[in-house]
Amino acid sequence: MTLHRTRPVLVLTNPYDVTADVVLRVLARRRVPVVRLDPGTDLHTGTSLTASFRTGGRRGTLRTPSRELDLTEVGSVWVRRASPYEGPADLDGQERRFAASQSLWGAGGVLASLPGAHYVNHPWANRAAEHKPAQLAAAQRSGFAVPDTLITNDPREAREFVSLQPAGAVYKPVWNTPYSVDGEPRAVWVREVRAGEITDAVRACPHLFQARVPKAFDVRVTAVGGRLFGVRIDSPDLDWRDRQDLMACTPIAVPEPVARSVAGYLDHFRLVFGAFDFAVTGDGRWSFLECNPNGQWAWQPPGITERIAHALADELQRGPDA
Repeated sequence: MTLHRTRPVLVLTNPYDVTADVVLRVLARRRVPVVRLDPGTDLHTGTSLTASFRTGGRRGTLRTPSRELDLTEVGSVWVRRASPYEGPADLDGQERRFAASQSLWGAGGVLASLPGAHYVNHPWANRAAEHKPAQLAAAQRSGFAVPDTLITNDPREAREFVSLQPAGAVYKPVWNTPYSVDGEPRAVWVREVRAGEITDAVRACPHLFQARVPKAFDVRVTAVGGRLFGVRIDSPDLDWRDRQDLMACTPIAVPEPVARSVAGYLDHFRLVFGAFDFAVTGDGRWSFLECNPNGQWAWQPPGITERIAHALADELQRGPDA
């Protein structure tokens, strides 16, 4: 594939993002100009951002300690894993919260509004697609098989739902909220739940309960535009993320009906990239579990990781023509 785009690529991510590094190495070999920015922190350490709007025109400049970028010339923006906007560390309390909010709506707004740029993905599309209820609704509309799911803060409703699932039920958080026990960070994994375990504590917030899929294996499908990369995951755990050292990954073809639903789902949220998770039963039924619009993928087998990196590099290099 011959690509001729040389407009700069702006990558919004933190300095420790090794997944981004994989794609940046590909772009470097292609001599594509790249500017890497972590706006939540860099704007407090020597980087400046300016945008002006006038009738009939606009200008924008990003100045880092090593370069200057005309924002109207940016061809693509890769929205990866930027740090949160937290405000300058030398401010306290209300002042820091004010600066963080102004940075989010100011710098974040400018970087989300670059004229003609191709976003992978646009930050507002990511935000819309991160909500699990919205994911499930879009999955239904796109034709995926979706496990019976209940989101409720009513313990009676929860107990009744769980008791009616013939293959059992699982609990999963509706958002990966940071959680700690005795000061130690803990991940809240998907786990089995029984009706007798559900207490009135459910009233504190909405909980997500889902019919357990009697799966033979899991599948991760990484979608980059119209290109799909499927990996079968065999794991002894209900949630394969819990002990990734015990899982085995092998390439798998994505059935055509699933591929059509993936395309419809991406179109619904206006996404270029999506990391889809499925549970597959012994008779070959693929059940949609979730789609992370900014999921990790560099943990996959090297051959697939390299292909995904090149697919992302293609999207970013094409810019507005993608």
